[in-house]
Amino acid sequence: MGDERSELAQSSSGWAPDGIQSPMEAHGGYWGSGWSPERLVFHQNLESFAERVGLIVGLQANGKISQEQAYAEIRAIWKDLRYSKDALLDTKTP
Repeated sequence: MGDERSELAQSSSGWAPDGIQSPMEAHGGYWGSGWSPERLVFHQNLESFAERVGLIVGLQANGKISQEQAYAEIRAIWKDLRYSKDALLDTKTP
């Protein structure tokens, strides 16, 4: 019975019963001040950036890609994140 409850809790929070998180769900909740839909989207983009950097570092550490390739990939996704921030959080309200 305890297993059923944990599976239900995982399913309702975006985690499948086999422990795999849906890519459409946020990794964690956003509890910052001044909540807005734009801040939530940026928070999800930030989590995605961190996850991708971790994967790139792992690939480089295991010799699958070079340090130069890892740097170029991280630099590219950093530019995407910066663009996301500019588009979502640095908008001026009239």
